[in-house]
Amino acid sequence: MPVSYSRTDRGRRRTKNQDYVFAVSGQVGIFPNLYIVADGMGGHEAGEFASQYTVERLVKEAMTDTGREPRDLIDHGLRLANAELRELAAARHLLLGMGTTAVAATISEEGELLVGSVGDSRLYILRSEGLEQITHDHSMVQEMVDAGTIGREEARTHPERNVITRAVGAEDRLLVDFYTAQLKRGDIVLLCTDGLTTMLRDEEIEEVIRNCSDLELAADSLIREANENGGKDNISLILVDPWTEVAND
Repeated sequence: MPVSYSRTDRGRRRTKNQDYVFAVSGQVGIFPNLYIVADGMGGHEAGEFASQYTVERLVKEAMTDTGREPRDLIDHGLRLANAELRELAAARHLLLGMGTTAVAATISEEGELLVGSVGDSRLYILRSEGLEQITHDHSMVQEMVDAGTIGREEARTHPERNVITRAVGAEDRLLVDFYTAQLKRGDIVLLCTDGLTTMLRDEEIEEVIRNCSDLELAADSLIREANENGGKDNISLILVDPWTEVAND
């Protein structure tokens, strides 16, 4: 099975951690492995609730539903979470306005990567040629970048960079974007929340990972660097090496 390391940190400015991470490199239902990062939003404890609920709902579906293909199962699980969060928010005043990003990934034994994404949490592949962003942000600043009105670097510090245009729990109808990629020997997969990507440029993320002797050290170093650059948000990430198997005792 792949080697993976996950980390989540409150950061230096927030009083609570509204991120939620799930990383299992072994079998999870029909999935040979499953990695999920979610970044919750909402007042009081609503963001924490939304991110944890969404991840746990998707995992529950993965463990109990054997009739769907992996892509359909990710889509179904996130749509269920979306509908149920909407119902809970309508019934409980403190949960009004809650929502969460979600990026979920699984890797086949042949190295085929499947990714489902909602919001602005990201998945990257670190290849020999460089760090490649696979997911496309659902955010206001990304729409500006796509339209050519601002550049990618300006988007990192734009005052509306935290405004997302799609989230689990935000609208009655949820649209999940899917991506696939064939991983090569030596590729590393990174899932992360925007608490990492607003504090570190892609080139800095790549440099940190390449300069570390293993993924555990790289995960710790990315958290540390993001905090040293300001730590303005919760920071969560999962690093996966699909090709280096965990040794069995």
